Amino acid sequence: MLKNQIARSNNGIERSKYITFGIPAEGIAEARPRLERVEADVMGNFKRLGVSSEPMDGRARLALLHSQMHPGSREPFRFSWKDIPQTGLGTKDFIAPDSFDFRQSRLFRVGQYWGAVSYLQILASELSDKLLAEILELDAEMTVTLHIQTVDQLKAIKTIKGKLSDIGKMKVEEQRKAVRAGYDPDILPPDLITFSKDAADLLADLQSRNERMFLLTFTVVNLAPTRQRLENDVFTVGGIAQKYNCALKRLDWQQEQGFVSSLALGVNEVEIKRGMTTSSTAIFIPFMTRELRMDGQALYYGMNALSHNVIMADRKKLKSANGMYLGSTGSGKSFAAKQELLNVFLTIPQDRIIIVDPMGEYAPLVKRLGGQVIEIAPDSPHHLNPMDVELNMAAGESPLSMKADFLLSLCELVVGGKEGLQPIEKTVVDRCVRLVYREQALGLGNTKTPLLQDLYEELLKQPEPEARRVATALELYCTGSLNLFNHPTNVKTDSRVVCVVLKNMGENLRKIAMHITNEFVSQAVDTNFREGVATWCYFDEFHVLLRDPLTASYFVAVWKMLRKKGCVPSALTQNVKDLLASREIENILDNTDFMILLSQAQSDRAILAKQLGISEHQLSYITHSNSGEGLLFYGNVTIPFVDRFPKGEIYNLLTTRPEDMNNETKTE
Repeated sequence: MLKNQIARSNNGIERSKYITFGIPAEGIAEARPRLERVEADVMGNFKRLGVSSEPMDGRARLALLHSQMHPGSREPFRFSWKDIPQTGLGTKDFIAPDSFDFRQSRLFRVGQYWGAVSYLQILASELSDKLLAEILELDAEMTVTLHIQTVDQLKAIKTIKGKLSDIGKMKVEEQRKAVRAGYDPDILPPDLITFSKDAADLLADLQSRNERMFLLTFTVVNLAPTRQRLENDVFTVGGIAQKYNCALKRLDWQQEQGFVSSLALGVNEVEIKRGMTTSSTAIFIPFMTRELRMDGQALYYGMNALSHNVIMADRKKLKSANGMYLGSTGSGKSFAAKQELLNVFLTIPQDRIIIVDPMGEYAPLVKRLGGQVIEIAPDSPHHLNPMDVELNMAAGESPLSMKADFLLSLCELVVGGKEGLQPIEKTVVDRCVRLVYREQALGLGNTKTPLLQDLYEELLKQPEPEARRVATALELYCTGSLNLFNHPTNVKTDSRVVCVVLKNMGENLRKIAMHITNEFVSQAVDTNFREGVATWCYFDEFHVLLRDPLTASYFVAVWKMLRKKGCVPSALTQNVKDLLASREIENILDNTDFMILLSQAQSDRAILAKQLGISEHQLSYITHSNSGEGLLFYGNVTIPFVDRFPKGEIYNLLTTRPEDMNNETKTE
């Protein structure tokens, strides 16, 4: 699937964008501070645009020139400043190719490659920004160079006024000719009328619309291993130019000057210039879309909706790997999360995966991957013991204190009420927890892991009446009808993929089951972290976790802690309002650097636009969009994406759409 998606995309093309700026100055000492000010200004503007940029040092500039003069070659650039005094060679010796040949009028050769330099003749009165985008999408080796030179404002206005005077003079001459020939003097040649109108509009732009005048030289250098391939590439670029009412003209007998002008030196040796206003020149700014294609253990997240390139990202490289999948019912949240889960399973073999699944949607996929499905329900044969404890923790951590803290919160959930546990009750529970684990902590013989019933019996032994109150509340879950958590653990909790299914439960039991599941997740993450293994956690139907204040506050603390334990947690929910229900829960959204937004309900769109600073254009990608379309947030990068997953065995494992499930049943 990935190979097919990459073949359909433009990701084989590497695009590098460089800006060289220059100023007139007497010498380097005078130029340096002025150039540094310009550099700071340019980079500041790029930052505001959301475009990352970095200045190049001397070696980086030499490496760029080396790559331009060695087309098609993967020859590494070997250079160090200390080589110059040792070898007596200059910097040019390290970047020069084997040979140059500029003897032909319309072609040149650099090393083994053929090259051709053309310039863009702009005939259109109005240009589209798609022109440059289409040229840059071509799968051909080429350098597109824009030399932009500012014209003094007063000089530009004076020149335009001079042209208007010339046009006026030409009008008078045409009218005289018409009178002499007996024609109507008001009938003027169409070209003259057009030139007159364009010049008047240009003067108005320069005088009152904050426009400036620029001189633009637009050159394209095509390079190819064979002459035939070169001619084909030049013909293709020419076809794109023609489509936008421009012409690509070969620089006859100026191939050398054109090639030198294409190098990142800021030198323009081509005398062909076209006057352009600020807004016309801005059409050629080549920052149309952000791309996200990372190497290493990067995962697939669909195709860029603007450039149709594959999106490959590594969440572990973010400051906070925490992620969220937000979208209305049927938008494809679960599908996107399962696809990432499958990618993790296949791409990063050492990492482990835990899923908290309230609806049982992930079980078929986990079974197919050979993982462990733990179904927590009154009639289920699977059991998780909330009293399980890992005593060989890292230094500085007290496993018994952490377990006591968890059991206190569990008892608080069981006892319920507005007040929860009183101070005396908390003391009694803490004392009983330590007594229950005493033999295990001291390592006395082959002691069994205690059960919830052991805590219940220990509470009954205590003299305080408060202990009996807590024990009575626990009785239902120990010897009563809801005793499913009063059994030893009988499932493989150390399996590489573990899915905890929490369905077919009443509201009270669901709260306790979720609390115990959260504890299981944090314990598993701890264990994996000590073994140097990362854990990917998925919490589906996340809004269910947030309903109960105690579970929500516990989860907020867990969400902050998981990141430090090498965990990559993801929460899936359709209710954005639940995330903003309290300042505490809002922290989950604030501590999330990875987000996939799919189609959103109208009220949720307004909330997200305000919370995440989404523009009107970006909002269109999550408004009535199809399943698998939306916005991806990766740190400070926001990309609209489309994910069209091919149907087959994997698709059938990932989908939860009723129509797909019905089709699959019919096929079987």
